[in-house]
Amino acid sequence: MRSHLLNDTTAEHYRRSVTEGVERVAARLAATDRPFTGVTADALAPLIERIDLDQPLHDTSAVLDELEDVYLRDAVYFHHPRYLAHLNCPVVIPAVLGEAVLSAVNSSLDTWDQSAGGTLIERRLVDWTTGRIGLGPAADGVFTSGGSQSNLQALLLAREEAKTDSLAKLRIFASEVSHFSVKKSAKLLGLGQDAVVSVPVDQDKRMRTVALARELERCKAAGLVPMAVVATAGTTDFGSIDPLPEIAELCDQYGTWMHVDAAYGCGLLASVKYRHRIDGIERADSVTVDYHKSFFQPVSSSALLVRDAATLRHATYHAEYLNPRRAVEERIPNQVDKSLQTTRRFDALKLWMTLRTMGADGIGELFDEVCDLAVEGWHLLAADPRFDVVVQPSLSTLVFRYIPRTVTDPAEIDRANLYARKALFASGDAVVAGTKVNGRHYLKFTLLNPETTPADMAAVLDLIAGHAEQYLGESLDRAS
Repeated sequence: MRSHLLNDTTAEHYRRSVTEGVERVAARLAATDRPFTGVTADALAPLIERIDLDQPLHDTSAVLDELEDVYLRDAVYFHHPRYLAHLNCPVVIPAVLGEAVLSAVNSSLDTWDQSAGGTLIERRLVDWTTGRIGLGPAADGVFTSGGSQSNLQALLLAREEAKTDSLAKLRIFASEVSHFSVKKSAKLLGLGQDAVVSVPVDQDKRMRTVALARELERCKAAGLVPMAVVATAGTTDFGSIDPLPEIAELCDQYGTWMHVDAAYGCGLLASVKYRHRIDGIERADSVTVDYHKSFFQPVSSSALLVRDAATLRHATYHAEYLNPRRAVEERIPNQVDKSLQTTRRFDALKLWMTLRTMGADGIGELFDEVCDLAVEGWHLLAADPRFDVVVQPSLSTLVFRYIPRTVTDPAEIDRANLYARKALFASGDAVVAGTKVNGRHYLKFTLLNPETTPADMAAVLDLIAGHAEQYLGESLDRAS
């Protein structure tokens, strides 16, 4: 059985197995002519449930054959140009190589004695990112599992920095279209259900700073503590970017922690054309970035960055077996001192490999392409009488709704749009997302694939319209 362990005596087995696995995936990627097969959970579950995990196959090739049936054939492929749904990006080759290396070596980034150079690479990438943001010489940060964890840790730091002994008095301010993890974090941090104050947005889905100022003043007048303002640089639905400079001014005025959730918009840090759209981010106390969204990295590769390294102490706990206090005095760089996680993958390596191979401009050019593509998509939708598009894109998302010519009932139009999305997914021809705007159902293109073309978008719009019309026709037949 030791032949299955990865060590120096099994190097050839490792080479053969990995090569065969890569060849299988490469062949599947090349053969994929649509983003999804349309398989249902009811159809796929029996294939997986019938597998006896207590009866191994003892053969890598046989396991890969089985994997074709239970996963690879029916996976949702984000690299396909008609995958237009969620914030999932196709990944660049240097990052995939980095994933293979980090998984094989299996470093754990909690302590120096488990990672050595991995620790220093992560720290160097944190410094690189804080430099791109402009947080200053005292800045620091740590890699995380994703935006939700980064937002949670940022709000933990803000809570601990707030000058009050009463959690019930703490308030967090975020726009009404901010990420759900803000409210979830407030709950996890023991704050009351009224802790998150929802701030209205303007017609472009950006936080109204006049409304924010009013809410901050109301908070102070009521004897409450404005713990943090969460500004969003790239909302999940609309890609909207809150007015960061104005929010920073208000945070300074009220002594409030400013957190910028740039999980999506962080790609602008490498942008050649659009970096100015997140001017003001340098004034934040903390920033969330998801490299696995707009830096074209595999899941997961994310980070929390802070202006003042000292604030990370609020996540520090010393264990004698792992990171005793004396390690700090001995200047041993243990990343667990900054992290909510203990055991942690060397996810920074993927970004390192990408930067060293492609450079920041190479990443930025890819993100600029999808931002430009969104503008072309907006023009397509604005010129098409079949659709209502909500806002012009700030990044690379488009929210729109099919509007039939002969039906005016909003509820029936809702059902037609929901049906179109479901039918499109079931066909496997394309995948789009959905959301609600003012209580009504809308569809969404999330454009993160530079290989998607305006022709792809036009074709998917035709498919959506076709499915919606089919539903409405059948509905009319049922009614008659």
